[in-house]
Amino acid sequence: MPIDITIYQQRRQKVLEQIGEDGIAILFAAPEQRRSNDTEYPFRQDSYFHYLTGFPETGAALILNGREHSATLLCRNKDLKHEIWNGFRYGHTAARETFAFDASDDISQWPTYLRNALSGHRRLFALWGLYPENDPKLIELWYEVVRIANGSTLAPDSMVNLASILDPMRLIKDQHEQALMRTAAEISAQAHIRAMQTTRPGQHEYQVEAEILHEFMQRGARYPAYNSIVASGKNACCLHYVSNNCQLQHNELLMIDAGAEYQMYAGDISRTFPISGRFNSAQKDVYDIVLAVNQACIAATIKQANWQTISATAINMLTQGLIDLRILHGSLEQNIETKAYQRFYMHGLGHWLGLDVHDVGGRFDENEQPILLQPGMVTTVEPGLYISAADDIPAAFHNIGIRIEDNVLVTETGNEVLTASVPKTTTEIEILMQH
Repeated sequence: MPIDITIYQQRRQKVLEQIGEDGIAILFAAPEQRRSNDTEYPFRQDSYFHYLTGFPETGAALILNGREHSATLLCRNKDLKHEIWNGFRYGHTAARETFAFDASDDISQWPTYLRNALSGHRRLFALWGLYPENDPKLIELWYEVVRIANGSTLAPDSMVNLASILDPMRLIKDQHEQALMRTAAEISAQAHIRAMQTTRPGQHEYQVEAEILHEFMQRGARYPAYNSIVASGKNACCLHYVSNNCQLQHNELLMIDAGAEYQMYAGDISRTFPISGRFNSAQKDVYDIVLAVNQACIAATIKQANWQTISATAINMLTQGLIDLRILHGSLEQNIETKAYQRFYMHGLGHWLGLDVHDVGGRFDENEQPILLQPGMVTTVEPGLYISAADDIPAAFHNIGIRIEDNVLVTETGNEVLTASVPKTTTEIEILMQH
């Protein structure tokens, strides 16, 4: 998908309007991360920086000047020798022209630019603590400008978290973002379908992971959005199991939580299916409880809905299901009051999704009031039950771990399930696995 630079310009203009004439903001590109000795992890741009710039390189900073209503990019110089070894660099002149900044210069000049810009501004906005190696220099420049001003000119008197502006913006996905997320979700969906079609007893979890990664890359997603979870049998009762090194057994379930990253945006799907291709009775009983919760909560994920209410519905249904299976005992009210269900359902119902797989934006506002769902928000809906082997658990239910997760876009008229193409009823899964 070609880059539409106007999208990033519009976002910068919106931030400039919010920081006002007395505000100056700075944010930094992600640094490279060393993997071992002289090798690095593949570079991935910081999500905030990408959101405002679209600029794909490390060694960069963005300064937004509220008084001048301008955006300046500081980045690495063009270096042809370096490019022979490590690939293309824009250089600050081409970066300014390509990404439509008002000004640009070498990254080494960011302290000078910020020092000059701070004078005449009261508020310094930054993503404090995100890259803490930069914070001491920011504070040093702050005090330097205050000391020089000495009351004769306007000087900064407050440090503000830029996330307070950017997080609400990122919470509502625009049409461009929605299109990218549909693609990320569909690539992720096809990978899960491939996993169901190719899984056989005797394989290892990492071989199934290889099928998932193959599908991601074949469809244009160079990297997964997070470390894939391919968890068979008891491993599925560990929420973030990523060893993926066990052999698949005939009578066990396989829970996969995996999503593709497409042009910086994340997909995030969980599906659970029988390694043999057929659910046994106990597996199906637990699965159908989780599926019913998934479907009911997706139906409730609509404009103006309260996520806390939807989450409470999930807890009620899962708890009642455990009582019906005689895994929990006593009344529904007692089990909820004592939180007995948390032994088997210990995580929340879902999280925001976007540039980050656990995307920014809370569920409550600054007054601790629930944020009601709005069109453009994208959330996961991922109920689960995790029943580890124990003396007080019927043997048929030992080591059954099930999570069913979809990506849901809230719309004006309801919602759009971005991951709907992945089968999730027991009948659909069994038919797919037979073919």
